[in-house]
Amino acid sequence: MTTNLKEVKVGATCTVKKLHGEGAVKRRIMDMGLTKGVEVFVRKVAPLGDPMELTVRGYELSIRKADAEMVEVEL
Repeated sequence: MTTNLKEVKVGATCTVKKLHGEGAVKRRIMDMGLTKGVEVFVRKVAPLGDPMELTVRGYELSIRKADAEMVEVEL
């Protein structure tokens, strides 16, 4: 089942399938370590919903929901 990273529930693990977006935005997401095939664990979401905290490649990453929406994942 594919969805975007924004929709993944806290405590779930997913795999990145595709990155959407253009140019600098896509590049910035890739520079954060979110590339095709990498596993992502959703640790928590801030009380007001933005940002979300992820574990990617062994480190903690906070990402805005607007950026998370551009990452297509498979549960």
